[in-house]
Amino acid sequence: MNSLTALGWKSGLERFSALCERLGNPQEKLRAVHIGGTNGKGSTTAMVSSVLESAGYKVGTYYSPYVYNLRERVQLDGRMIGEADFARLVNIIRPHAAALGETELTHPTEFEVKTALGFLYFVEQNADFAVLEVGAGGRFDATNVVTPLVSVITNVSMDHMDKLGNTIAEIAAEKAGIIKQNGHLVTAAAEPDALAVIRRTCEECNSLLWHVHPVEEPNACFAIGPIPSTLTPALSRSEPATLTVRGMNSTYSGLKLGMRGEFQLVNAATAVGAIEALQNKGVDVPESAIRTGLEGAYLPGRLEVLQTAPTLLIDGAHNLDGARNLARALRTCFTYDKLIFVMGMVSGHSVADAVGTLAPLADRFYATAADSPRAVPAASVADVARTRCAKVLEVEPVREAVRQALEAAGEDDLVCVTGSFYTISEVPRSPVGSLRVARSRASP
Repeated sequence: MNSLTALGWKSGLERFSALCERLGNPQEKLRAVHIGGTNGKGSTTAMVSSVLESAGYKVGTYYSPYVYNLRERVQLDGRMIGEADFARLVNIIRPHAAALGETELTHPTEFEVKTALGFLYFVEQNADFAVLEVGAGGRFDATNVVTPLVSVITNVSMDHMDKLGNTIAEIAAEKAGIIKQNGHLVTAAAEPDALAVIRRTCEECNSLLWHVHPVEEPNACFAIGPIPSTLTPALSRSEPATLTVRGMNSTYSGLKLGMRGEFQLVNAATAVGAIEALQNKGVDVPESAIRTGLEGAYLPGRLEVLQTAPTLLIDGAHNLDGARNLARALRTCFTYDKLIFVMGMVSGHSVADAVGTLAPLADRFYATAADSPRAVPAASVADVARTRCAKVLEVEPVREAVRQALEAAGEDDLVCVTGSFYTISEVPRSPVGSLRVARSRASP
């Protein structure tokens, strides 16, 4: 599997469709929820899966990317696929992938093989639903061979410009590629240019469109319905205790979320929209499952605290919106004396945007680089950070940068490891002594 990384990213669905056909077209046997967007798609995927599990269904979930273990990508009822099943399915796929490699279609990529593996596993296990997170973009993403019960676009912002385009409208067009003929789309996109593309695509596909938008109320509240003539901006507030969602089927007051951060509010409301779309297709999901599922949802690497005294926090903030969300969460969800960043980036994301947003907050900034061929050199990260922070150091590898940051931190300080998911995946689970770690069922 790792040897396929060198193949990189390849455009088009012809190759992956051919691989699926060789495997018996498992994608045609899935009752799928397909979730794309720039930020929040992983969290929304986790929430939808958790709600469906709470309703008693067997749920396959496909994540992109993973944090600690490759097998995190393929889960059943919140548990990673076992090593034996993973190896067995890779060996089933291997000869078919090799055969395609001898044709003009060329060998399937690493992402395509992983996606095929997930499809096969979910079908084998007789999953009631498959909740699938898009890798990048949407139109040419391998997951886009499914015909889902509902599609979701969480939001659209600037990211992966090397592959998706240099304007919001261009990126939105790629993400809108998951909208299906006579389908159902739920989106929380708020950019006017993005919404225009999404609305037009839904009209062309005769797809029903539900929009998730904030409602101006004292408490955190979102509504689901047609796109309003004017959108109310979400008010910045300290992390609320509960959330209210005015859905198309019901109003849900006092919802509690298990995932930290104000930005999770809109993700939760979007997940409710997807669940309501399923309800309208005859899927029985009681309100109690929505409440239990949102409170129990978990995803590693999203405002995840690994240690206290000093606090060690990891968060995959690799683009402008992600960095802004992290900055807001650091102000509203945490208390600390000094703030220390350890940050590494990979190509395809704007170093200037992400580092430039976070470095001004830092008392000390460690620039590092993950062990990945896509890693941006630590020196390049440091060059941007030095324009915004007085104390910047270049330290590699990530493990050593984390060790030095923790040694420099006082008990009341916060060390935040961020940037690419490749970076946070290299943070040791026990970097200094024993850690009080919040682990999930899916953690290795």
